[in-house]
Amino acid sequence: MPYRKLYFAGALTALLVLGFIATSIIGYYVARDSLHDRIADETLPLTSDNIYSEIEQDLLRSVLISSLMAHDTFVRDWTLGGEDDPQKIIRYLQQIQQKYGTTTAFYVSESTRRYYHPEGVLETVEPDDPTDEWYFRVRDLDEPYEINVDQDTADPDRLTIFVNHRVEGYDGDYLGATGVGLSVDAVAKLIESYQQRYGRQIYFIDRDGNVQLRGESYEGADNVRERAGMAQVATKILANPSTAASYTGPNGNTVHVNSRLIPEFDWYLVVEQSGSATETRILNTLMLNIGIALVIAVLVLATAWFTIHGYQARLEQMATTDELTGSANRQVFELLFNQAVRSARRSGSRVSLVALDIDGFKAVNDAHGHAAGDAVIRTLIATARRNIRDTDTTCRWGGDEFLLLLSDCGSEDAARIAENIRREIGEHPVEHGGAEIEVSVSLGTAEHRAGEDLRRPRGARGRRPLRVEARRA
Repeated sequence: MPYRKLYFAGALTALLVLGFIATSIIGYYVARDSLHDRIADETLPLTSDNIYSEIEQDLLRSVLISSLMAHDTFVRDWTLGGEDDPQKIIRYLQQIQQKYGTTTAFYVSESTRRYYHPEGVLETVEPDDPTDEWYFRVRDLDEPYEINVDQDTADPDRLTIFVNHRVEGYDGDYLGATGVGLSVDAVAKLIESYQQRYGRQIYFIDRDGNVQLRGESYEGADNVRERAGMAQVATKILANPSTAASYTGPNGNTVHVNSRLIPEFDWYLVVEQSGSATETRILNTLMLNIGIALVIAVLVLATAWFTIHGYQARLEQMATTDELTGSANRQVFELLFNQAVRSARRSGSRVSLVALDIDGFKAVNDAHGHAAGDAVIRTLIATARRNIRDTDTTCRWGGDEFLLLLSDCGSEDAARIAENIRREIGEHPVEHGGAEIEVSVSLGTAEHRAGEDLRRPRGARGRRPLRVEARRA
């Protein structure tokens, strides 16, 4: 088995290395012709994924903050107590905003419909007010929260990303909505940093094609249908949750576009890049990337090999061994027994079993505690191992029931071993916690006969198992 794993790891390493080399050579010669496809299928989607991942991290943090607020006993108790002191919830929202650095924090009570904010009570939400539509949407949600982009009630000129979380009472009754808001300025800064770092045009558009969020270097009309050359692919972008396309720019150069729908905002993230601007850079860094990839592949494979090897060994031990005594467990004992029987059949030797059961083990646990019971079991197994060979096997069959598998051993020798174990246990009390615990065991032996099975003896007529009552001398 170790050699098989070694061969497998070697073959996998060789395949990966050969694959990297072959891909690198082919990629070098076809890079000039396949550059446009690489930009559309790899480079731009990667940028989109990175931006989305960073946005998602901020959203997950905001979701966690909103969830903590929604499950805060203070918010529940204050609401259920009749909202008698608005300053309490206002101070609470101020602390949330200061502690977590959010743009805003809010709470709207279903009982009074008051919109609580760190600056005070801003308004009373109304069903017929379009700006309050979000609250009644949250009230009817099946999910615990929603994410949406909306104007901030405290500052209508500021566009904010809100996490609106339902607040429920201890009986599941709807109490209101709470949450935090993040300014879209943070996303705009993220867009600008990616544009400067990678030289790509990045912006967000709504479902009508209007540009909602952009970096400072954005150029073009406020609607993608009106941008030069972009109109030919705008419909495709707006009709699909994610797509890749290209169009001819005003300078006659090919511009590659990748878009994906951000469901939390209901906006499309659009990433653009000119093919000519990146051709030289990709070709110059191709070989360097290949070298780095090969080194990383070797390091990853080496790390994976040692890690998996260690975990596998540990898992095999846990799956086959009793943790307390280090004996084989019941699940693996039948396999060991069958192997011993097959070996004995080939060599003409005999196989015997010794069954061992602690007398009154429950009384030991009741009188001295389970830690003492564990000490008794460990001492018993240690005594048994001193009386058997290294090639023999101990198995924990049940709580205080054990089997000894004795290869190349007949019933007479098994009975002698059982008697030695019984006598040694009876003569040596177990010391634990300053007390001596007297223990006795009952043992029985059986020799395997041809045609017998460990679970179903199929008509075998062997000797009656020896039952020896152990007593302390």
